[in-house]
Amino acid sequence: MHPFRKAVEQGDLAATEDLFAEDVVFTSPVAFKPYPGKAITVAILRGVARVFQDITYVREIASADGRDHALMFEATVQGREVHGCDFLHMNEDGLIDELTVMVRPLSAATALAEAMSAQFERIQQDAALSN
Repeated sequence: MHPFRKAVEQGDLAATEDLFAEDVVFTSPVAFKPYPGKAITVAILRGVARVFQDITYVREIASADGRDHALMFEATVQGREVHGCDFLHMNEDGLIDELTVMVRPLSAATALAEAMSAQFERIQQDAALSN
């Protein structure tokens, strides 16, 4: 089991923070522009933890060299069932330097976008405090 998956399933956001490279890039399923940097990535994950209910990983796929992982999950957002995947890329030091999230169906992605939009001011404040 990948340490990121373990930390998320246990609700241990502090443990996820230790897994990210300082130059990590987060690519959102609902925003066009990627978010560069550990502070904003961690703040976004805190926001996601506030809006996702019952996240469960259902499958984990790893590349032969162990640097790429696909973690398929199910969760609920605003009463909508979400199916998604966290794509992780590990740098040479074994830290996550890319996190890309995709979700389906469209109704769930829309619910996620609305819920995260409501969190975004707090996310920006959290990120600024971490810098």
